[in-house]
Amino acid sequence: MYDYLIVGAGLAGSVLAERLASKANKKILLIDKRNHIGGNTFDYYNSDGILVHKYGPHIFHTNSKEIFDYLGNFTEWRPYEHHVLASVDGQLVPIPINQNTVNALYGLNLSQLQVQDFFNSKAEKKDQILTSEDVVVNAVGRELYEKFFKHYTVKQWGLDPSELDASVTARVPTRTNKDNRYFTDSYQAMPLHGYTNMFHRLLDHPNIHIMLNTDYKDLVDEIKFQTLIYSGPIDAYFDFCFGKLPYRSINFKSQTIDSENYQPTGTVNYPMSQAYTRITEFKHLTGQKHEKTSIVFEYPTAEGDPYYPIPRKENMEIYNRYKTLAASEPNTFFTGRLGTYKYYNMDQVIAQSLALFKKIMQAEHLHIVHDPIKSSNGTTQLS
Repeated sequence: MYDYLIVGAGLAGSVLAERLASKANKKILLIDKRNHIGGNTFDYYNSDGILVHKYGPHIFHTNSKEIFDYLGNFTEWRPYEHHVLASVDGQLVPIPINQNTVNALYGLNLSQLQVQDFFNSKAEKKDQILTSEDVVVNAVGRELYEKFFKHYTVKQWGLDPSELDASVTARVPTRTNKDNRYFTDSYQAMPLHGYTNMFHRLLDHPNIHIMLNTDYKDLVDEIKFQTLIYSGPIDAYFDFCFGKLPYRSINFKSQTIDSENYQPTGTVNYPMSQAYTRITEFKHLTGQKHEKTSIVFEYPTAEGDPYYPIPRKENMEIYNRYKTLAASEPNTFFTGRLGTYKYYNMDQVIAQSLALFKKIMQAEHLHIVHDPIKSSNGTTQLS
């Protein structure tokens, strides 16, 4: 008899498994369809001995000290600030668009104040910001929108930005300063020995039993458990009774090059006519020293593993029907990017799981074991 059956060994399921096992002394069965733990953050050493991310680059960043310290219990950190360049007009220029981007593209030498004036002169102000196109043209105008966002978005999402929710392009804000970092969060780092190593430590608890290569529907009627936590696709759980929720997937094409470096930054975006959206070179992310280097090209597609929920009004209407159905499921919780059909960053998934853990504890009136844990920065913290 297990207290909890948790479907999905990515961040959402694994964090809940760790909390419930270590803090509430619950017996957990954690299952996953794939042959590994770690979900989409899974990394491994390829045949050339280079540490690569199987499902594309995952860079950890957060403004939450609580989340950073929580993961710090299971990994040492390597400080890393991600930089992205975009291949535009024959140049590699920083994205998000900033002072350096504008000056390089137009051969100017504008100050921070002058860059804001430049954006204002180009902007097409909108009364309402409803779509991803609105976000960009309202901020910087149509020319920069065409150069950096329009074609990239069409490739990435299979839709014109005018058909997508404003939240998509709002994730990449425009700047007037010279900050070339892709993220500006207070905490930016990579697990020193990789994500898979971190997950092994996260799940190293005698109360957690892991089964891989397992579809929960093949097992759910044979295993005795009290509560189900489901982080797979919510529409699949209900056998697609309201139709399939659309996702975007990615075809990854990896290549090892007999050279120490391939490109100047971790990722280069290709927002124009190329079939791929970006190229990532993993050694920038991991800090690994190796005489060769490994890169990956990303080709978005409508088919394949569900990576990105597509944020459109009509999709949310379908999801809300599933959400209503989910609320009536006894002793069942839905979580994660797939379980709640939301385009979450990694830290948001962890925050969601920590919040769900507290909700479960309160609902079941369970006593939480308050044993002090040392985080990686040496501070003692209580759950």
